[in-house]
Amino acid sequence: MKVAELQELESRWVMQTYPRAPVELVRGEGARVWDSDGKEYLDFLAGISVCSVGHCHPAVVDAVRQQVGTLIHTSNLYLTEGGVRLAQRLCESSLGGKAFLCNSGTEANECAIKLVRRHAHGRGIADPEIVVLEGAFHGRTMGSLSATPGLSTNESFAPYLPGFRAVPRDDPDALGGAVGDRTAAVMLEPIQGETGVNVVPDEMIAAAREACDAAGALLLFDEIQTGMGRTGSLWAYEQLPARPDVMTTAKALGGGLPVGACVTTPEAADILARGDHGSTFAGGPLIAAASLAAFDVIDDPELLREVRDVGGRLAAGLESLDSIAEVRGRGLMVGARLDGADAKDAAAGLLEAGLISNPIGEDVLRFLPPLVIGQAEVDEALAILGRTLG
Repeated sequence: MKVAELQELESRWVMQTYPRAPVELVRGEGARVWDSDGKEYLDFLAGISVCSVGHCHPAVVDAVRQQVGTLIHTSNLYLTEGGVRLAQRLCESSLGGKAFLCNSGTEANECAIKLVRRHAHGRGIADPEIVVLEGAFHGRTMGSLSATPGLSTNESFAPYLPGFRAVPRDDPDALGGAVGDRTAAVMLEPIQGETGVNVVPDEMIAAAREACDAAGALLLFDEIQTGMGRTGSLWAYEQLPARPDVMTTAKALGGGLPVGACVTTPEAADILARGDHGSTFAGGPLIAAASLAAFDVIDDPELLREVRDVGGRLAAGLESLDSIAEVRGRGLMVGARLDGADAKDAAAGLLEAGLISNPIGEDVLRFLPPLVIGQAEVDEALAILGRTLG
């Protein structure tokens, strides 16, 4: 089918909630994808950080092939080893408590919002508040959307869930002043990916921990994009001055398949009781098999060290380009602010030249390449950027 024909069908039958590029991707391998015309692209977005082990990683493919011919779904009314093992792997690699498995990042955040509110009610707080940061993005379901200050101003979806209070992402005093007797949690992303790859300062992280401890509130990290090796450690909080009580993750966790999780410390592990939360598909055998295979690839000190090294090479190369005004991020989560150019136009030009990137706002390009890329692929991407952006 021609791309134009596919576009016509998409326009007729699919709700128009995404601006799609006029490209049909049909095959992927490692850090490369091919379209229906056979054109090859270097993928520096990886499905928005989902395909972090690369496209069709052999370990993930083998795990899925074996599981899909054995057992696909049972529901959470029965035990399956894969889901239990995945929860164990998540907890033992991070906060050490318990995990709730779900299907996406926004679902993980919905679980976390319910958990911290239940904890607050247990402390006698009738109307709990969650303090969030300006520039945050926590998802598009109603609870997560209400926690996202920039999107919860859209009156088309009002009324939003009450109980969220936003403070600037770089003002520790404002954060400390916002946390009080009604605070259930401070909820933040270590790096705000969807609004420009903005690194939350260490001072804010430390202030959040201190304020939560003083108020008896929980510290909640949204590691949906930063988790699973993206910043050069398995979890971004490992490079920060504070450890959360609750953490959410998704995206890279499934090796390309949809999965999310809410993970706690031992102290917060039993806040949610039977009947408090649930999911039909979550933690199923097929998804768990893919996730465990992806975990084996990513949870590797040598790979994580390479992420830091290759990420540094990418950042340094971007900084050397005259067209780039600022580079920010950590590991292989990199944002480049353009010097006077429009990000959408720049991304379209790069796509035509064979490099997939992501425009954020008016002037930022986001790069989230697979964690398995090498220096040669970074150099190739930088060469395309240099030729295309000048």
